[in-house]
Amino acid sequence: MAGIGIRLNKIFSKNTITTNLFGFGYSMVITIAPMFLVIIAVILMQALLGFSKQGYASRELYSCTVLYIFIFAMLTASPFNAVLSKYLSDVIYNETYEDIMPCYYVGLVMNIIFSCVLGIPFCVREYLVGEVELFFVFAGYCGFIALVLVFYSMLYLNICKDYKKVSLFFLIGMGVSVLLSLLLVYMGNVDIIYAMLISLDVGFLVIGGLELALIKSYFRENSGNYGQVLRYFKKHWQLVVTNFLYTTGLYVHNFVFWTTDMKMVVADSFVCMTTYDMASCMAVFTNITASVIFISRVEMHFHERYKGYSEAVIGGRGIDIENAKQRMFRQLAEELMNLVRIQFIISVVIFFVCIILLPQFGMGGMVMQIYPCLAAGYFILFIMYAAIIFQYYYNDMIGAVMTSSSFFAATILGSVLATHLPAIWYGIGLVIGAAVGWGVAYFRLRVMEKTLDIHVFCAGNILKKGRGKKPSNKVYEKTFSAGEKERGA
Repeated sequence: MAGIGIRLNKIFSKNTITTNLFGFGYSMVITIAPMFLVIIAVILMQALLGFSKQGYASRELYSCTVLYIFIFAMLTASPFNAVLSKYLSDVIYNETYEDIMPCYYVGLVMNIIFSCVLGIPFCVREYLVGEVELFFVFAGYCGFIALVLVFYSMLYLNICKDYKKVSLFFLIGMGVSVLLSLLLVYMGNVDIIYAMLISLDVGFLVIGGLELALIKSYFRENSGNYGQVLRYFKKHWQLVVTNFLYTTGLYVHNFVFWTTDMKMVVADSFVCMTTYDMASCMAVFTNITASVIFISRVEMHFHERYKGYSEAVIGGRGIDIENAKQRMFRQLAEELMNLVRIQFIISVVIFFVCIILLPQFGMGGMVMQIYPCLAAGYFILFIMYAAIIFQYYYNDMIGAVMTSSSFFAATILGSVLATHLPAIWYGIGLVIGAAVGWGVAYFRLRVMEKTLDIHVFCAGNILKKGRGKKPSNKVYEKTFSAGEKERGA
């Protein structure tokens, strides 16, 4: 991720209000712009096509379909992304770029198969039990698979530091979606709900196609080394567990409330709780800038400290290594504290803006009761994820698994407890889970600080690992000549 740091350093080095604002905007464009473009496109289609005038059942069916497409596309991609990112980083470091396309194809096949296995049974139920029209079910399924392709291909472009092109592709794809929806409704006389869903499908396919074309233009050679990619999943299984539990933990508190009496069931297939889901969305937006801040500061400051320590380990003196380690961990602590301070100020401002303005637009009642606790939970959650990223830096995979597992388990238990509390405490499960996860991550980072020398210098093996008969414990045997034995006697 050093490419971002170089660009941000140039922007912020001028240290003016204008350049600081531009730097923040640049960070936002390369990190979270795609998500906002999709949201803007959906809102535009709804406003231009008169979505609010459609029947309640049709509107809820469309909303639930889009909600499920996004949630489960992210969930089905999560077991693969972290391992593939690790593999790609190693390939780029070794400059064996011909191994990237085998990685892309193997990961894509695994991701698509996994997504299909989960999606097909649901679609069958939606058609047979929910009695939803077959074409609508098929359109929703196509949108799901297309978004899986989009999320998967984004991984490779992010590794290549092509953030701006990813945002450009989303701008093109969502622009196509909006224009196509208008054509389908006003020129093709297609039903508004169908037109919006079909347009989103086409937009996702356009984005996925552009991403795939760019990837193939970058990496034209294919080594055919597919087996090595599969072996990485066995070797780095901790990354699979960590990323899957963290991503699932983002939504598991929603899933718990989907099982309560407050849930809404659409077409006997889709389950949601509108008030809680809306409050969750608002809470995420309240704290989403944490991602921007973290990437900006880590790229500009911590990365250099980490690089300095790595160079000291390779060829420095003992005192140089120790000094570099202390500077690196001081920078780590400073980055976490700065992230907390800056994000706290931003979150408080956004929180009060939401509390004051949103009720005037009809968004009040239970949504605003649930929102404060969830906002606090996501604040802690994004800080916890920053700590997980630092664990990745130090290859503390067991610590990362412990962090995500404790977060996931505590969130479930806390959310089950929250279902029996007043609405203002519904989000306490996420708060508890994120706090527990952060505590585990902090503890592991402290342990890593104290044992980093052991972790770096004592991780090798004298004998090569393998299966078979254990070697003899004897490492030295002294033999005597005949003359030596006679003199000894």
